[in-house]
Amino acid sequence: MTLSSDERKQYNRHLILNEIGESGQLKLKQAKVLVIGAGGLGCPVLQYLTAAGVGTIGIIDHDVVDQSNLQRQILYTMEDIGRSKAKTAAKHLSLLNPFVHFNTYAKKLSIDNALSLCSEYDIIVDGSDNFATRYLVNDAAVLTNRPLVYGAIFKFEGQVSVFNYLGSATYRCLYPTPPKPEDSPNCSEIGVLGVLPGIIGSLQANEVLKMITGLGAVMTNKLLLFDALSMQQQALNFEKDTTIHVTDLKQDYEGFCGIVPVQHITYGELEKNRAHYNVLDVREDAEREAHHIGGQHIPLGHLPQRYQDINTALPVVVYCKTGKRSGAAISYLKDRLKDAVFYNLQNGLPL
Repeated sequence: MTLSSDERKQYNRHLILNEIGESGQLKLKQAKVLVIGAGGLGCPVLQYLTAAGVGTIGIIDHDVVDQSNLQRQILYTMEDIGRSKAKTAAKHLSLLNPFVHFNTYAKKLSIDNALSLCSEYDIIVDGSDNFATRYLVNDAAVLTNRPLVYGAIFKFEGQVSVFNYLGSATYRCLYPTPPKPEDSPNCSEIGVLGVLPGIIGSLQANEVLKMITGLGAVMTNKLLLFDALSMQQQALNFEKDTTIHVTDLKQDYEGFCGIVPVQHITYGELEKNRAHYNVLDVREDAEREAHHIGGQHIPLGHLPQRYQDINTALPVVVYCKTGKRSGAAISYLKDRLKDAVFYNLQNGLPL
């Protein structure tokens, strides 16, 4: 394998780095990296791996571009709204670097495809935004013996680590058990500083490039914590837990993370039969004041103190902005109001 004259022009700044040079660039060209998610974290990861010349990049994401994504997912434009993230990302990235080959998977990562997908790549990058997927990705990486580059964001803070690299600790060593759904909102519910995914995603890409080229110290058995407001960084050490053994994929990762299957109802169905349901709004006070569709109001964080106030004489339709907080609320309430019937308002509150 060699570099063409156009590739030499493309990667000139790498080639003149003594630490990378042509041999390092050829390592990048031969590498295969799978990126889970083409959202907030996935976008900067994909952009920098593409620019660096990673030869084959897999992109898996079942979602489509939404206008609310554009505040931080700067790979996309207004013209991309409604289009597949995986396919659209590959289209834009090909314009950045025509020497990279992209495999796109416009579907959800699942126990049915995780092992086969991960086995086709050298390195896995986790850009997901939920705990069920993180545990699934971790277990698939362990079972296929692939290093996993982890990143997570929360409002103004981010985390980065590398798992399962040359026998290092895994995600389960750091987080043996997941948090409760009501304690782990994502950015669609609580917001995120627009530049934060770019910072954390760039750090993830940096770890990938280090592993491929053999440069520097890979962030194994350490968790980098970054605070965008104070610009403080901490690296916390943690150890491999030798008592944890992943032997196969779990059949129910959402159940493991405390996510209880729920019934859904559309806004149209609710309005047609409004008299047959009680309605519960679990958003915050400011959201309620801005717009609501009536019903009882108990913010998600207040449910432990007030769940007994909920009127369960009729089936309860729970709603929030996107359907995620309401799903977490139902998971919590089902354990406490066992005789009640709950429905999640599909896709959240209509604008």
